Amino acid sequence: MENLVIQTEKLSEWVNEVIKKNKVFAPVKETDFSNFKIIDDYSEIDFTYLLPRVPAKKILFKQTETLFLFTPGSKGSVQTKEISDEKLVVFSLRTCDAKTFSILDPVFLGDYADPFYKSRRERSILIGLSCNKPNVNCFCTSFGDSPASSDYVDILLTDLDGKHLVEVVTERGKKFIDNYKKFFTSASKEDLDSKKKVEEQAIKGITRTMKLEGIPEKLDKMFEHPIWYENAMKCIGCGTCTFVCPTCHCFDMQDESTLREGARVRVWDYCMNPEYTHHASGHNPRPARMNRVRNRIFHKFNYYPINDNIVGCTGCGRCIDYCSVNIDVIDIINKIGEAES
Repeated sequence: MENLVIQTEKLSEWVNEVIKKNKVFAPVKETDFSNFKIIDDYSEIDFTYLLPRVPAKKILFKQTETLFLFTPGSKGSVQTKEISDEKLVVFSLRTCDAKTFSILDPVFLGDYADPFYKSRRERSILIGLSCNKPNVNCFCTSFGDSPASSDYVDILLTDLDGKHLVEVVTERGKKFIDNYKKFFTSASKEDLDSKKKVEEQAIKGITRTMKLEGIPEKLDKMFEHPIWYENAMKCIGCGTCTFVCPTCHCFDMQDESTLREGARVRVWDYCMNPEYTHHASGHNPRPARMNRVRNRIFHKFNYYPINDNIVGCTGCGRCIDYCSVNIDVIDIINKIGEAES
């Protein structure tokens, strides 16, 4: 839509100006890792980590959220939670985290839209930042994406050493950037060529590939395959992979109350938890870890492609990076492709 340039020394001025009128989320250093947090100043942003530990999904799909309050008893009442109209800006999103929302949208904006997610989605601006140096376990290119893709953001920044190319991608992004025109100049052909070279170099830096061709159909024939038992023997069921995954969206509903008041609260849950599928009758359709390991892979690489025509994975590599027993989803999918069904 529009290509602009901002000098790197003016980047902090622009972001601080944005902070004055918006709630801005960006990666912030926490001990030995980084996490998305609300910032009050540009200086808080951590650019040393490629990816924050917990993905940006937590901004629109909160880890813990009160849905409504209630007063118990015969004269009880229900008080719905007021939904804010405050503008949200998510800054320094990588392609894999920005793609998150295109995968969560069919879940939370389908026939029965979630009002909390919907509200945040509609009032959020996604500002991406190209990955100039991907990590060893990055594999977004396996899905036809690029570490410098503008497909899932409203605005994309690319560091060109001394200045940033600013690609205004959506109408929402244009309306937003028009409020800060004084910080930008028009991009030249040389700027666009430089971005292309940076992108090509970054793509070369991604050395791992997940071979996805035919995987959804292959999985249909592998429900009882020994591969699930092999991976379950290694898995300890901690659920770390689901909490750091950009696309996992399982949740539980809990009623918390005293004698006088209560609240219905939604909290993240995970399918690797044996209690997740435990029925009130006592029956559990996924009683063994093998069942749960299998379900997680099927959900992302079979159910999602068949139902929504998209793979439920963004290639961020977090589940590989943080797995305490070194389970590698790339290896699993590639072995499935090679296995006899």
